[in-house]
Amino acid sequence: MMNNRRIKRMSRAKKLNSSSGLNLVSLMDVFTILVFFLLVNSGSSDVMEPPKNIKLPDSIVQTKPRETVIVMITDSQILVQGKPVISTKDALASKASTIKAIRDRLLLQRKKVIGISTKSIAQGKEITLLADRTVPFRLMKKVMSSCTSAGYGKISLAVIQKAKK
Repeated sequence: MMNNRRIKRMSRAKKLNSSSGLNLVSLMDVFTILVFFLLVNSGSSDVMEPPKNIKLPDSIVQTKPRETVIVMITDSQILVQGKPVISTKDALASKASTIKAIRDRLLLQRKKVIGISTKSIAQGKEITLLADRTVPFRLMKKVMSSCTSAGYGKISLAVIQKAKK
């Protein structure tokens, strides 16, 4: 008799367990929300990738980079927003303290405003200077003075962030 009750109890437990399964609807809802969250946040990256032809200096950086006008100094040429302006040799050979071609391109850049994000970048009057480690300081000084003469008062130098010890 004892055995009979046990068999009945076990059969009832099997019936309860066999009818209950994994609720896939709630699991799919969680994964859908997770996918949307990852898609929305994947585009907001604060890391700025340096170009392959420039080796930036290392530094411990506290602030994250912002979207600004980018002036790049490579071994062969100087670029504003990715467009070549003048060769590095010509800029070094120039006796003037400012480089007129860079100043003119920056003034033109301020006039070329398309959309809200471009407008905020142009009105920010801020420049990020990407210069190779081997670029002489006197060339960087000429480029920076050209930027300030075009009305861009805040100049940031791009560096590679080192890990804190």
